[in-house]
Amino acid sequence: MKATICGLVLLAAAFVAMLVTNDLGIVPLLLMLVGGWCLGFAFVNLTFRMRRNGLFLHIAGAVVISAEGFAMIEFGGPLLAALPEHVGAALIVVQMAGITAVAWIWLGLLSRVTDALTRRERRNAPTRTTSQWERDEGGDGSFVSVRAIRLRMRQVTVAIVGVVLAVSGFGIALLIAFDDAVSHLGARLSIVLIGIVLGLPAYAALSTVLRRRTEECMIAFGNDEVRLTVGESASVIRFSDLEHLRWRGGSDYARVELRGRGVDLSLFIGLAKPAPGRTAELPPLPRRVFTRLERVGLVVTRSRRGDVVTFSRTVS
Repeated sequence: MKATICGLVLLAAAFVAMLVTNDLGIVPLLLMLVGGWCLGFAFVNLTFRMRRNGLFLHIAGAVVISAEGFAMIEFGGPLLAALPEHVGAALIVVQMAGITAVAWIWLGLLSRVTDALTRRERRNAPTRTTSQWERDEGGDGSFVSVRAIRLRMRQVTVAIVGVVLAVSGFGIALLIAFDDAVSHLGARLSIVLIGIVLGLPAYAALSTVLRRRTEECMIAFGNDEVRLTVGESASVIRFSDLEHLRWRGGSDYARVELRGRGVDLSLFIGLAKPAPGRTAELPPLPRRVFTRLERVGLVVTRSRRGDVVTFSRTVS
């Protein structure tokens, strides 16, 4: 939802900028490209969350948006010239935003194909399991050992947007440098190809850089406190001092966020390099943790799909 709202806001800003300047400058263009990526990102995540028809929706979306882009390339010129200025500007925004959107959608579809091709190998490989809670023999409660990266969600978003901007800028430079080839292939197809050729290595490079920051972590919930060990540092937060706890078990965004009594940590498990034989996931919180946290005044909320659990202290 956040990515969708962000994409719509950026495209609206690009539309206003085009009307004010009456020109497709670098700032409106970047707003369109990043806004289109946000919408493509939201669409791909939606298809991955759908358990039954996600793949079919993904394929349909890729085909429809690609067909729209081809139609605009072939027939868009006369249409834009015949439309009022503000309607033509809106179509240009949609067309340019579709470049990064369709590139990301096809990248997501490519990852699905790759996943399908390697599925047999993974089936024959030893089964990977999610880390489980263990009894803390040296203290009270239980603990789970995982690998994580100290990283905040906004840092991930900024890093991805930065990669999109860098790839977009480099891609624009290539389009200008190879103008003859672009004229032969068509602008939309050329940009999509450049997006795939540059986007895959950029995404792989970002993942590699993040995974190098992986640390061994231990998260323990006692009777009245949560204990954290991240690398060489250790922290303890009493439940009565805990202000915020977010627990997301699965996906690339699996993470735990804790804040209270001078501790403010965000640990990404989904982006970290997992231990051999383990998945990059968190196990569900034990039922007793819910009971004890609610007992000290924390209010629990769940996401619509129930995969994100958040505890927060109400302000009286």
